[in-house]
Parts: sequence; C-alpha cells; structure tokens
Amino acid sequence: MRHLISPLDFSVEELDDLLDLASDIEKNPDKYKEACKGKKIATLFYEPSTRTRLSFEAAMINLGGSVLGFSSADSSSASKGESVSDTIRIISCYADICAMRHPKEGAPLVAASKSSIPVINAGDGGHQHPTQTLTDLMTIRSLKGRLNNLTIGLCGDLKFGRTVHSLINALLRYENISFVLISPPELRVPEYIRENLTKAGAPFKEVTKLEDVMSDLDILYMTRVQKERFFNEEDYIRMKDSYILDKRKMKLAKDDMLVLHPLPRVNEISVEVDDDPRAVYFKQVQYGVYVRMALILTLLEVKI
Repeated sequence: MRHLISPLDFSVEELDDLLDLASDIEKNPDKYKEACKGKKIATLFYEPSTRTRLSFEAAMINLGGSVLGFSSADSSSASKGESVSDTIRIISCYADICAMRHPKEGAPLVAASKSSIPVINAGDGGHQHPTQTLTDLMTIRSLKGRLNNLTIGLCGDLKFGRTVHSLINALLRYENISFVLISPPELRVPEYIRENLTKAGAPFKEVTKLEDVMSDLDILYMTRVQKERFFNEEDYIRMKDSYILDKRKMKLAKDDMLVLHPLPRVNEISVEVDDDPRAVYFKQVQYGVYVRMALILTLLEVKI
C-alpha cells in the first residue's frame, strides 16, 4: 500500500507513468468510467476548499466510484476533540482511499502512519500540495510537450505558498530548468528552498518586478500577494501593482509562454487576460481531474 504525501514520493519514472495514464484518461474517458465501481473515496477536509475537494470527488465519480466525507473541521468529530489518528482509523473502515486537507503541517503524514487505506495529502498548512503539483506538471507537459529545458517564473507569495514550494522541488528533478523568483522582499522563498535550488545546481534569480523578466519566461506561475502578509500598508500599496498581470505585461511575453495559477485568484490576474490563448489556468483545473483520476487508479492498483 502506498500513500502520496509529497510529490517526491513518486520517482520521475513513476510520475511519467502517472501522467501518461492521465493523458490516456483525457483521450479515452469511457474506458475508465467503471474502473472504480464499488470503491469509495473519503474526502477529509479540515479547512475549506472548492477546487481540490470537488476535483477529487469528480475524479472518483468519473471512475464509477462514490464519495463520502466532510468539508470542514466543524462538521466532523474534530470539533469534539477527536485526533487525526483516530479519525483515519475509523474512516479506514468505511472507504478504500482517503484525500485529506489539514491546516497543520504533517497531519496527512500522521494519518498515513495509522491508516489501512491509501492517504493522499490534499494540502497541509504551508507545507505541501502534491496533487496541485501533479496538475501543474500535467498542464506543462501536455501544452509544452516537455518537462525539461524550461525557464519558469514564479510570482507573488513565494514565502507561504505551498503550491510554489511543491512545484519547485518537483521540477528540480528535471533537466535544464531555470527559475525566476518574482516577489516582494517580504515574501521571498524560504531559505530551505534556496538551499535546495543551490544543491541541485539549478540556476535561479530573485527579482521584485515582473516586467523585468517577462520576455525570458516559458512558464509564468502566478499566485496571490495577500495584503495581510505585509508589515505595513504603505509597503503593500507600493508593491501590489507590480504583481498584477494585465494585457500590457502580456505584450512583453513570448508568443508561446503559458500562464498558470493554482487558483483562487483575487486581482493578481486581470480578467482581460482570460481571453489570451496563453492563459491556461482554467484548462489547468480540468487537467487536475484527470491527474487525480490517474492517482486514484494508481494507489488502488486498479488495472484497465
């Protein structure tokens, strides 16, 4: 039995197999529509989510399975003080696989250590978000045709953004990836991420203005810059427009650059960009369903 707690739990070869399966699901959905008939996924979401929870539920329903679970800690026995360890032991009696989101870093790992069913980390605090990373990798591979020889800009909240941390660590295993880290000084990537980049020998630079590097990028991965992350409002007001992607900035980019975003967005991508063919963040959501379908099949060892 396997779990997915970190994107690094799968080797590059296993990731390639998973993405190949997701691509086949995209092309031949009818082939898989009863693959998990009689199987159940439990979605244990201790903090709110729209996309990730519904994506897991859609994935299992598309495979012919069913769904149970809760969408907030308030509607679970956690509100009575039940531990994650006890909850997963109980859920293991009801379901065949579990997706867990939790505000505390490491909670899905604790659950996996006590579980008798596969556990998927659907986000733990500011730590990891592996299925978003799988979604990002599938989006890039499907639309660019490769996961190597790329210059990737990551823009916004790079300090607290778990999607950013997971994606960087996953892409470090591919050849000739360069990173451009675009953020205000207050929201730079954590030191351990810089150390990982240095150890891997991956070229990277840190800048504060998006306009300065737009023309260099093959991929632009946008995230929210949140007002509450700043020490004072003056700094926020001074910096915030630097991290809003609009038509003017898009004119500086390559014709084949792709814009990704883990969503939800607030105002960091202007709606005027939505019609640009390089804006693929809504396609990214659809790829997320395919990749979660592939992950469920892989962890349940279902063969077609």
